[in-house]
Amino acid sequence: MTFTRHLHAAIALLLAMAAPCTATAQSAETGATLFVQYCATCHGREATGQGPMAAVLLVQPTDLTRLSAGNGGIFPAERVVKRIDGRDPLVSHGSPMPVYGAFFEGQDASMKAPSGQPILTSQPIIDLIAYLESLQSQ
Repeated sequence: MTFTRHLHAAIALLLAMAAPCTATAQSAETGATLFVQYCATCHGREATGQGPMAAVLLVQPTDLTRLSAGNGGIFPAERVVKRIDGRDPLVSHGSPMPVYGAFFEGQDASMKAPSGQPILTSQPIIDLIAYLESLQSQ
């Protein structure tokens, strides 16, 4: 094969690999439903860290309404995605957060970070991110 054919084959392979990870719409409404079902037990329905399980946790849940305020006014999407999907595990849980993380696996999708770079994750996490971003107070 010539260099050009190798180049075309490599480009085709890269495009094929990227195809399943297309950007999808965020749904804050779906994210709100997921939050109540999977996150409110620790973070509370208002996402302020006052859920019914907070008293028994070694590390207190974060006030999720203040994530942007604690990050110079920019929602830390990439950090939040990595915390939820387990790439940045929370030690006090003993496993990736949330402990039922298998629900958040699969359904591959991508979203843009504030830097413009794509973040590979799953559709449920993208929806959670949309909801959490809508809760931010400055």
